[in-house]
Amino acid sequence: MQANDRRPPDVPRSALADALLAGLTAAYPAAADPDRARAMAAYMKDVSPFLGIPTPLRRELTRAVTKDTPAPTEADCAALALRCWRLPEREYRYAAVDYPRRHVKRCGSGFLPVVRHLIVTDPWWDTVDLLAAHTVGPLVAADPALGAVMDEWIGDDDLWLARTALLHQLAYKGATDADRLFAYCRRRAGHPDFFVRKAIGWSLREYARTDPDAVRAFVGAHRAELAPLSVREALKNL
Repeated sequence: MQANDRRPPDVPRSALADALLAGLTAAYPAAADPDRARAMAAYMKDVSPFLGIPTPLRRELTRAVTKDTPAPTEADCAALALRCWRLPEREYRYAAVDYPRRHVKRCGSGFLPVVRHLIVTDPWWDTVDLLAAHTVGPLVAADPALGAVMDEWIGDDDLWLARTALLHQLAYKGATDADRLFAYCRRRAGHPDFFVRKAIGWSLREYARTDPDAVRAFVGAHRAELAPLSVREALKNL
């Protein structure tokens, strides 16, 4: 499957994913808190229902389920992520984000279509930003040919794919392709959506920790093109 294929990826067969999903679907509902669930859903603009499990407890439950299990293959990561994404409650989506993040070095370019599906299905910043920086970013770093996919995503009509392209280098520091970053920021500088304008500023602000002079120069040269929000975010720590 191509990285920009809009069809849902097939779920690979995986005995490991079967076992992990059985553990999660037993552990998570037992810890559900309906009152907290309503508050969490409201905070996330009701993008999906919640079980109401706070993050520290959810991670503790996940560690208990995954403890002493074998290291996964790319197919195992894909199977668990895709099957978790089919469940309605947001906590399963968080498990689907966290597990491949832990094992991203065991995944290759073939995992990117799976991540694309996760990004565009019931998207919100809570899952997209983690996928961008901690899964897409390492995949592209490991296979620079995937930069061509980012070049496509930055122009996509789906704002979350554009945001992912802007944020995928967030943890690169000195390895950042500054020319690509600045080109992406210019290309989407006039985007009407808050989440893209914010991502432009965030990506520049993070790179400013590595090369503040380059960010100052870029913002100075293109301030008229950039949204005020993007400029404020970019220069926040300078």
